[in-house]
This record gives sequence, structure tokens and C-alpha cells, in this order.
Amino acid sequence: MIQLPGRSFIVTLALEPSAELRLTELRQRHFPPERNYLTAHVTLFHALPESERLRWQVDLERAVAETTAFPIALGPPYSLGRGVAFRADAQALANLRNGLRMKWVDFLGRQDLQGYRPHCTVQNKVEPSVARETLAVLAASWQPLETYAEGARLWEYQGGPWRLEAELRFAVPASR
Repeated sequence: MIQLPGRSFIVTLALEPSAELRLTELRQRHFPPERNYLTAHVTLFHALPESERLRWQVDLERAVAETTAFPIALGPPYSLGRGVAFRADAQALANLRNGLRMKWVDFLGRQDLQGYRPHCTVQNKVEPSVARETLAVLAASWQPLETYAEGARLWEYQGGPWRLEAELRFAVPASR
């Protein structure tokens, strides 16, 4: 599929602030500083086209409004080859993403159409030996992180940095 030129947008999951802080601290420690434009995040969609914005924004807002905050488990760390990430596991996450993917299949790019393996990257674009060292350190000290997904964030991709467009909260807050 060929996308028309224009802005593209990213959708991420909004986690509890304490979990985001913990993961962002790991990202700041291990991600190359010249490439680290972002806080830690779990990406739902990588490139929603501006040309379809009216359609996907309505669908996204509706899906978020109909979703209850849900528990999500992060970990254990695993190798990306040139980086390290933590798995993000929640059936509700898979259900949310799959429902939107089915509605948007005719305009999603290759990355968003392929298999979805939700994760939070804390290191990327380093030499494989550095990534192996980081994985060993994180694996030795990692305790599973149980947290809640509280909503979604919409970002405009700006060729490196992202600009926050909207913060969307799930309909019912997490009950702890």
C-alpha cells in the first residue's frame, strides 16, 4: 500500500505513571542519548496516515471510551539484537488493537499489519555486544512489573521526536 505524503501519527498505551517512570528511567540509562527523544511506551500503531484521520480518530476515541482500564504485565526482558525490550502482556491489549486493526486494514502500513508483539523498548540501535550486556544486567535484576493500562496517547511523528496530540483515558479507571 502506498501512503499519501503528509503527517503520520502514532498511538501508544498510557500506563500507570509509576510504571512509566520506572521504564523511562531504564530507557534513559540504556538508550543512546542522541536517539532517545521519548519516554518509555508501548506502541499500538506506528503510522496512521493523516489522509484517514477523520476515520481513525473517531474509531480510536470510541474504542478508548468503551474500554475499561486493564492490568498488564511487563517483562521479562528480551533481546532485540541491537537492543532490549520488555514484553507487554494483556489479553485486553490484544483485543483493543485487533479490533482497531480490523477496521483500519485498508490503510495501515506493513509494520502495523504484521504480527503484533507488544513491548516496551529500553535500548535500541546499539552494538550487539552492548545489548547482550544490558540484557544480562536487566534479566538478573528484573522483577515482573504488574501495572495498569489507563488509556491511549496520540502522537504526531516529527522525523525523530514525537509531539503529543491527545491523551485519551479509558472509560472506567483501574480498580486496585
